Formats: sequence, C-alpha cells, structure tokens
Amino acid sequence: MSGYDDRDGKIWMDGGLVDWRDANVHILTHALHYASSVFEGERCYDGKVFKSREHSARLLKSGELMDMAIPYTVDQIEAAKREVLEANGLTNAYLRVVAFRGAGEDMGVAASRNPIRMAVTAWEWGNYYGDAKMKGAKLDIAKWKRPSPETIPVAAKAAGLYMICTMSKHAAEAKGCSDAMFLDYRGYVAEATGANIFFVKDGEIHTPLPDSILNGLTRQTVIGMLRDRQIKVHERHIMPEELEGFEQCFLTGSAAEVTPVGQIGDYNFEVGALTREISEGYEALVRA
Repeated sequence: MSGYDDRDGKIWMDGGLVDWRDANVHILTHALHYASSVFEGERCYDGKVFKSREHSARLLKSGELMDMAIPYTVDQIEAAKREVLEANGLTNAYLRVVAFRGAGEDMGVAASRNPIRMAVTAWEWGNYYGDAKMKGAKLDIAKWKRPSPETIPVAAKAAGLYMICTMSKHAAEAKGCSDAMFLDYRGYVAEATGANIFFVKDGEIHTPLPDSILNGLTRQTVIGMLRDRQIKVHERHIMPEELEGFEQCFLTGSAAEVTPVGQIGDYNFEVGALTREISEGYEALVRA
C-alpha cells in the first residue's frame, strides 16, 4: 500500500481542491517546527458526516485557544468537506481537517505575521483498532501523564498535545498492545492516546471527569445514549487501583467509535452485554 503522500484523489487546501500529491507545504512551515496546528478527525457514514457542524465549531474554538484565528466560518468548512467527499467519490470515509500556521515572515516562536492555512482530506478507513472491535482491545499503561490545564489548553484538539500519545502508543505496540491508557498529572485515570474511556460496574457507568482531557464529541454522544437508556453515569475522578473492581471497559472516539477493552495492564475485563449494546446503538445512531 502506498503512503499517505502518494495517492490518487483531491485535497482541499486554502480555498480550493488540489491534486493529492500536490498538497504540500514549505519546510519552514511554522507548524512543523512549533506544533502550531489544530485538527479534527471525523467519520462520514452513508454520505453524512456525524456531528459535522460540531466538529467544525470545535476546530474554530481550538484555533482560538491556540491564538490562531482560523479565517473560515463553520459554513465554509462544511462546504469544503462536502467538496472533498464529492471529488473523491466517498460516502463512507474518515475526514481530517487541519488548520495550521504556515511559512511567512516569522520563523521563531512568535508567528503572528504568518498565514493561518487550512486543509481538508478524506479517505477510506476501517476499524481503528482492527479486530479489537469484537474481541476487546489490549491496553498498556503509559509512563507519561496528561498534563495540568495550567500548562496547556486541554480543551483544544491541538497537534502538540499528541506528542506523548505517539510515544505511548509506540511503547504499547512494542508490548503487543493496541493502545495505552494515560493517568493525569494527579494520578487519576485519564484517557487512551486518542479516545475517552468508560468503565462498567453493577450496571452503572464510571468515566473520568474531562477536567484535564478533551471532552470528546463521541464521549458526549455516548453519555447522552446511556442517560436515554436510564443508565446511571458517574463522571468522576477514578483512581487506577479501582480498575480491579470494574467488570467492563470501552473506549469512545470519532476514529475508535465504541471499542470494547479486554485488558489494561494486569486488569482484565469482559466484553459484556452493556458494552455491546452501546456499541451497536452507536453504530445505528451514526447511520440514522
């Protein structure tokens, strides 16, 4: 399979479509050196992008939090997504929308004179965790911790915040795991490298408070689904030693969708009925 830089198709960049292989940036692009980039990952189901406008609005909010005024409206971002899907003939796809500081007059930490650029891409992408969608993912426990909101804008979906995610996922894969679970700076259970985490105990749900992690759109959707089913949801601080008492576990995210977890470190979980119900309910909801 060819790399992501060597494919047929179209990518939307800075206002119009370009050939996939021509969607390039200069080596002195500020984002490459200083991580001045925000993005969204979204899924299109049967021609409809799930929570599309919410994703576009969050992109603009992330830019604001990163002191990057993205020069497009939600409506313009929505139009760009539709253009990309149509140009590539896709009805079921993963979309990546990215806004970043490009090359310009500044080449240092400060970059207020550099343009804010944006691109929209889409491609076919199956299950994020492969067959773990059925069997349950195996997670490592990362050595890194999610940082304090006093040190980073935790509500921004910003590229730089994923540096420890890449490192932790590589370490996990080297151990035969699908992903890694982070603790936060206080030692509480936080999230996986690209997904929020939920636990089941006695028919009720426990999930970390999003006070130092991104409050994912899929997370919010699933909490709504659970409450619609009259299932009690506890959003709270969870200590790692509590994992021993949980019966089931699952991850949520636009890429991950709802994926059951079978193991975290030395702790094992069943892929139980409630997890399957929510996974199947989510599948139905995104295609409704």
